Amino acid sequence: MEKKNYTNGTITVVWQPKLCIHSGNCVRGLHSVFNTKQSPWINMEGADAESIIEQVKKCPSGALSFFENKDCLLYTSDAADERSSVDLGGRRIIKKKTKSKKEKKERE
Repeated sequence: MEKKNYTNGTITVVWQPKLCIHSGNCVRGLHSVFNTKQSPWINMEGADAESIIEQVKKCPSGALSFFENKDCLLYTSDAADERSSVDLGGRRIIKKKTKSKKEKKERE
């Protein structure tokens, strides 16, 4: 599947055009970064990393995801959380399952 990466050095946003449903949430939510009238349409210098992360997490289709460059951990929107792994430019990233409160207590 086609993927396009956009980075600001701290984080990288991954856009998968074939998953995009063009809801416009990203453009309305953070127009300084997501602007379909410009090329490239994602301007990673348009806002701080934290604001970009919060907007990417709101993507309803999972077409937008991000990873932190220092950790190479992939984060996706809630829409993509159904999948157990995501293909990122030929690398398969397996999402870690979070432990339940019961499992955490048992380890202590």
